[in-house]
Amino acid sequence: MDVKKIYMDANALLHGHFKLSSGNHSEYYLQSAKVLEDPETARLLAEALAAQIRDYGLEVDTVCSPAIGGLIAGFALASALGCRYIFTERVEGKMTLRRGFEVKGDEKILICEDIITTGGSAMEAAAEVERLGAQVVGFAALANRGFCKREGSSLERKPNCKLPENLPLFALADFDFEMYAPEECPLCKSGSQAIKPGSRGN
Repeated sequence: MDVKKIYMDANALLHGHFKLSSGNHSEYYLQSAKVLEDPETARLLAEALAAQIRDYGLEVDTVCSPAIGGLIAGFALASALGCRYIFTERVEGKMTLRRGFEVKGDEKILICEDIITTGGSAMEAAAEVERLGAQVVGFAALANRGFCKREGSSLERKPNCKLPENLPLFALADFDFEMYAPEECPLCKSGSQAIKPGSRGN
């Protein structure tokens, strides 16, 4: 499966000057919502990701996504795995499990995002379900921005990856783009202004 081509065909691999959710800047942006608006594409991607997880032998009871970016990818993955699906959302800036969702002490939870950059939002969701007693057994995403090491990839983990080293990360492809702190961004220095196209912007 050529995941990069799927993103390009959906006009979901954007080129320009972007401000990421982390506050850092990049010349490229992945807009997974454009890929996932086609249910058949979402199903195919989720089935490919589920196959990786099954081949690894990971036991999963529930898939949990941080809202809002991971919602469609997480639901599609839970459907492909045949398991329960829940999500966390921010309440006054804190990732929270609400809407009547509950977790059990022996529940094995896989955290799923559309894209893993450094893994900050995924770790917030993981901390919430662990606080309630469940066990996080791994992480998954359609795309990995290359800061964290995924199963089957030769890319090495970078210092700014926030995911734990002892748990697996599953993703369909690496998109290893440069990311800059705003004060070091060469695009800013050239006079360009960053835009924020993601779920926390427009």
